Amino acid sequence: MADELTPETPETPEETEEPIKQRKNGLYPGVSDELAENMKSGWADTELHDLRPIPQAAETAARRAALSARFPGERLVIPAGNLKTRSNDTEYPFRASVEYAYLTGNQTEDGVLVLEPVAGGHEATIYLLPRSDRENGEFWLSGQGELWVGRRHSLTEAQKLYGIPASDVRELADALREATGPVRVVRGYDAGIEAALTDKVTAERDEELRVFLSEARLVKDDFEIGELQKAVDSTVRGFEDVVKVLDKAEATSERYIEGTFFLRARVEGNDVGYGSICAAGPHACTLHWVRNDGPVRSGDLLLLDAGVETHTYYTADVTRTLPIDGTYTEIQKKIYDAVYDAQEAGIAAVKPGAKYRDFHDAAQRVLTERLVEWGLVEGPVERVLELGLQRRWTLHGTGHMLGMDVHDCAAARVESYVDGTLEPGMVLTVEPGLYFQADDLTVPEEYRGIGVRIEDDILVTADGNRNLSAGLPRRSDEVESWMAALKG
Repeated sequence: MADELTPETPETPEETEEPIKQRKNGLYPGVSDELAENMKSGWADTELHDLRPIPQAAETAARRAALSARFPGERLVIPAGNLKTRSNDTEYPFRASVEYAYLTGNQTEDGVLVLEPVAGGHEATIYLLPRSDRENGEFWLSGQGELWVGRRHSLTEAQKLYGIPASDVRELADALREATGPVRVVRGYDAGIEAALTDKVTAERDEELRVFLSEARLVKDDFEIGELQKAVDSTVRGFEDVVKVLDKAEATSERYIEGTFFLRARVEGNDVGYGSICAAGPHACTLHWVRNDGPVRSGDLLLLDAGVETHTYYTADVTRTLPIDGTYTEIQKKIYDAVYDAQEAGIAAVKPGAKYRDFHDAAQRVLTERLVEWGLVEGPVERVLELGLQRRWTLHGTGHMLGMDVHDCAAARVESYVDGTLEPGMVLTVEPGLYFQADDLTVPEEYRGIGVRIEDDILVTADGNRNLSAGLPRRSDEVESWMAALKG
């Protein structure tokens, strides 16, 4: 990584911008007047003139209109967020806030969407950093300048892309301090913007804005469904990639699996939608095993829970539990088939008009019946379910909403989500599991260390549901045949 050339620039009384920060141990002590003057000129005009609106521009406009209708007469402020330091002077890859990206399609740091109340609704403005300044040397002296991290869109380009008037975000905080009238802001992303509004907002009113934007995503539009299918299709290919290199993973560790899937995510999408769970052997009993540093052994199971995130931030969330050597043992198949049957019952319960909880209850009943049948817990089944005794081995809920967050719509009201009713356009996961911890003395030794989860992404349709991830086999015999074909 190159060492930034960032000398201190003296600030004159006329200047309002902060001086460009100098690296303490930079190799150049300063910039000569001649070099500074040389760097100002001799550059071609790179303004982009033939830009077309982003594919989801019509959808983001409709989402802003719905937001405007919900909060008439109020100024609404939705920040993208800022870069976060990973260590010293390196940053984490930036991911804009879901609320901001959902309403604009833009993904750049420091951006802010503001809806100003006007007669009949709101006027939207997207506040962004303009292209880095060539006159003051920012473009080559600042660590966030164009020659260091790449070109930003000009404000004119941004307006064409997003269909929203664009202004310089560096002027926004001062404008917000002077603003009058009711204001709401989405909190937790931009401390500077929140500070500018500190005497104008309340936590209760801001939470209402956050809840509305979360619930607005419960039902996906056609663009979103297409993106989710795209994410799932790439994820299917990523799972195929993993099966083809299981021999290499056996020679190394779970990290080979993680890296293999990550390559597919970065080539076809933006990133992974969450930390990949590449859990071999007893690690499959740890629900969010993301260390991925354990051994991969023939004869064990691999629980792979992973999803590709598209360039528009929509993520898949799929799990398969695979026999590393290609064939389930008798006890592995027994547990796997029980989870498969539970998932089948859960998926069948996903339909418009059904209660959200129905698929969870259906899957839990099947798993509980098997646990009683195997003698691991004393029946009857109704008693076990009433007391929740099956949860020692089922542990988690059977699914969640899916979208721009892997656990999407998390701020929605309970009555709209968990206690709500399924509608066409909702997308959720169905993911029952059974986990027998390696140190669980209440089960026979042959069960211990086996964890199985099967997860698919299900779209609620007008007449039932559609499994977006049906491209990956689920039934145990089909999994074995699929793996054999890929390895062959």
